[in-house]
Amino acid sequence: MARVLVTGASGYIGGHLVAALLRDGQQVRVLTRHADGLRAEPWVGQVEVVEGDASAAADCRRALAGVEAAYYLLHSMDGGSDFVRRERDMASTFASAAEYSRVARIVYLGGLHPGGELSEHLGSRVEVGKVFLAGAVPAVVFQAGVVLGAGSASFDMLRHLTERLPAMVAPRWVQNRIQPIAIADVLHYLVGALRLPADVNRTFDIGCPEVLTYAQMMRRYAADVGLRRRYVVTVPVLTPRLAGLWIDLVTPISSGIARPLVGSLVHDAVCREDDVLEAIGPPPGGRTGFDEAIAAAAADIDPLRWSRTLGRTAAIVAASAVTGSVLTNPGSAWYTGLRKPAWQPPPVAFPLVWTSLYTSTAVATALASADLAEDGKRAASNSLERALAVNMALNTAWTAIFFRAHKPTLATVECAVLCLSTVDLARRAGVTGGGKAATIGAYAAWCAFAGTLSAGVARLNPGCN
Repeated sequence: MARVLVTGASGYIGGHLVAALLRDGQQVRVLTRHADGLRAEPWVGQVEVVEGDASAAADCRRALAGVEAAYYLLHSMDGGSDFVRRERDMASTFASAAEYSRVARIVYLGGLHPGGELSEHLGSRVEVGKVFLAGAVPAVVFQAGVVLGAGSASFDMLRHLTERLPAMVAPRWVQNRIQPIAIADVLHYLVGALRLPADVNRTFDIGCPEVLTYAQMMRRYAADVGLRRRYVVTVPVLTPRLAGLWIDLVTPISSGIARPLVGSLVHDAVCREDDVLEAIGPPPGGRTGFDEAIAAAAADIDPLRWSRTLGRTAAIVAASAVTGSVLTNPGSAWYTGLRKPAWQPPPVAFPLVWTSLYTSTAVATALASADLAEDGKRAASNSLERALAVNMALNTAWTAIFFRAHKPTLATVECAVLCLSTVDLARRAGVTGGGKAATIGAYAAWCAFAGTLSAGVARLNPGCN
C-alpha cells in the first residue's frame, strides 16, 4: 500500500480520484483549506485530512510528510489579475516541499493544447506542468480536453447550452477540434500513474477515440439524450469575457468559471500522441467513446427539465401580458384627454418594451428555477415561480387600476408594490447567477419608470383621482 496525497479533493476530479484510489487499495491523505467542506463526501471517514494552504510551504511539507506520491489538482478559477503568478508560485512551493519530503512522484492534470500562443488560463496550466517536470521529483503530467462526466464544469456547460438553446449564435471557437475524454478514463490513467517506472518524467496526452468540434458535441449530446437537432451559427466576435457572461446567464456555470473554460476552447485540443496506452494501458474494455461517455454522464439527468420549466413561466407571463393588453385602452377618451409629462415615450415604445421585458423575465425566471431544482432546492424553485405569478398579477392589477378604474394615484401606489415584488424576484433568481438578476433587474427598472410616469400623470391631472 502506498500513501498518496490528493490536493483539490473538494473539486470534481479530486473527489472522484479519492474514491478511485481507495477502491485501488491505496492509503489516501487529502490537503484542504477547509476540512468542513469535505463532510458531505462519502469517503471522508476513510482518509486522513490535513487542513492547510497549498501556497504555504510549511503546510505543504506537513501534508507531504511520509507520502510516496502526490496528486496536484489545483487550478485558479477566480480570474484575478495575478492568477498566473499565483499558480506558478504555488506549484513551485509544492514541488520544493515534495523534494524536501522525498516524495517519489508528482501527478498533475493539465489541458490539451496546440503549440504557439495560448489563452492566459490554458497557458498557466501548461506552465504549472513545466514547473513540475523541471523539478527534482519525477512528474507525470496528463493533458486532457473536455472531461465528460456529471458534475464536471466543462460537461455541465456543454449540456446546459445544448438543452437550453435549440439554436445558438456562437463564436468561431465552436468549430475548433476537441478530443474529449470520459471521467472513468481520466481516473484510470490517474490511478495507473502510481505504477509507472520511478524515472518517468513526462507529459501524456489523454482522450477518447474521437475528435469532434464543440458544435458537433452539442449536436451529438442532443441526439444521445433525445432532444431535437440543435443549430449552431458562428460569428467572428464574442470574446471569452463576453462568452463567460452569456454562459453565466444561460447556464448554472458562473462567469468566473466560464471564462477559463472558454479560454481553453479557443484552441484545438487534440492528442498529439497516445503513448499512455502502452505506458499505463487502455481502460478496461478500451477507451470510452463519446456517446458511451454521454450515456454514463447523463444517466441521472433530466434533459427536458428546462423546457418544462420555461413552459410554466411562459404561461404565467403570457396570461398577464394578454390580460394586460385587453385591459389597456390608450385610445379611450379618458386617456387621450389626460395631460401627460413631456418626457413620456411615444405610444409605440410601450408594447415593444413590455413584450421584450415579459419575454426576458420569463426566460430568466425559468433558467433560475431549473437551476435551483437541479441543485436539489425544489422548495426555492417552487417559491420563485410563485413569486413570478404574484408579480404578474400585480402587473395586471396596475393596468386595471390605471386604464379601467381611472385612478392614477392608486396605480402609482400599486406600481410601487410591483417594483418591490420585481426586486424580490430578481433577488431570488440572482442566487443562481448575476446574469439572471440583471435581466429581471431591467424589468424592475421599467416598472419603476412606469410608476414614475403614473405619478406624473396623477400630478398633472388632480381631478382624475
